[in-house]
Amino acid sequence: MADLIVGIQWGDEGKGKIVDKLASNYDYVVRYQGGHNAGHTIVVNNQKYALHLMPSGILYSQCKNIIGNGVVISLEALVKEMQQYTNLTGRFFISDRAHIITPYHQLLDSARENASKEAIGTTKKGIGPAYSDKVSRTGFRMGELKNLDLFYEKLKNYYQEIQFMEDLYKIKLPHPHEVFEQIQSLCPLVLPFITDTTKLLWDAIDNHAKILLEGAQGSMLDIDHGTYPFVTSSTTISAGASSGTGIAPREIKQVIGVAKAYCTRVGNGPFPTEEKGVIGENICEKGHEFGTTTGRKRRCGWIDALALKYACRLNGCTDLALMKLDVLDDFDEIKVCTHYELNGKILDYIPSDMQNVKPIYQSFKGWKSTLGIREFDKLPIQAQEYILGLEKIIGIKISIISTSPERDDIILL
Repeated sequence: MADLIVGIQWGDEGKGKIVDKLASNYDYVVRYQGGHNAGHTIVVNNQKYALHLMPSGILYSQCKNIIGNGVVISLEALVKEMQQYTNLTGRFFISDRAHIITPYHQLLDSARENASKEAIGTTKKGIGPAYSDKVSRTGFRMGELKNLDLFYEKLKNYYQEIQFMEDLYKIKLPHPHEVFEQIQSLCPLVLPFITDTTKLLWDAIDNHAKILLEGAQGSMLDIDHGTYPFVTSSTTISAGASSGTGIAPREIKQVIGVAKAYCTRVGNGPFPTEEKGVIGENICEKGHEFGTTTGRKRRCGWIDALALKYACRLNGCTDLALMKLDVLDDFDEIKVCTHYELNGKILDYIPSDMQNVKPIYQSFKGWKSTLGIREFDKLPIQAQEYILGLEKIIGIKISIISTSPERDDIILL
């Protein structure tokens, strides 16, 4: 049996805290897509843990943690993260089918973004080029590190194929031997953890283990269903959990969609409810809205319930987790986008091009402090009305509410 945690905005929703809170109830925690462009920040006893590749269950000694085949891996970033933890043997596994982000991918990612007239807002971590090579069947898989002679030959052939990009982007690519030496030096640290994780998960299911699947980024960044082309390069919705792990859809039971009580976005692209003035600045400051991976300031605005309904339908959400409710403390008025207006028409759905839509809001009365509250009945009545109003608009039960960055400041309904 598997349950799934998935972001239903543009990422940075607080999925890590939910996974961290629930992980003690599971035997396995599995990352299924994305790379080190994603970032979870978990706070335990006032200490922050920033996770970019490793599953959030790594903080629980009883959990086995898996990086699935749908993830793309920077060996350097992974090793750096692994070195923060001890006793990983027997509780951390890497899919032999997961693809490797090479230094070439990172260089090309940066070069393409810099050359583009309309930048996507990529983190320049090599994610897109690595996924591109995966699809074009020229990529490098973790299991190939077990035969370094063959890996080096493949690396030399790859270098010859991409050399033309030096003139195209006016860059200098490192020699294959230089790249190979860098990768080879990291191999002893990762090879003991590489295995067939699909078989591992199938065996776990057969033995009635409890599995928690952990998504990265958010549904509105999905390569197919997000705000294309301002999206990531992987399948961020729940469908990606099956392809990124080998677990069949029928094995996935509960799907918890995670959203902030407001909305943020990093990088370029449509954001109908963005507040560019004082309100947006206040949300950013109170919510400490700066990227875990890049440190970039996030764009901030009111919650977009229409986008949430869309994402819930895409993912088949059974429950919602509402994060950072306390950030909205002290606002006199809280707005919720319920519809869009486009060319004089009122829309109750997400169009394929969101660039020119205008939000239509429903207003709720503001409230004072919700910080650290752990019981729904103890929330200010206005905050209760906001949550119940969101449930009615979206049509999905909000079963988890977070009222501070701390692990235990959560309301379970």
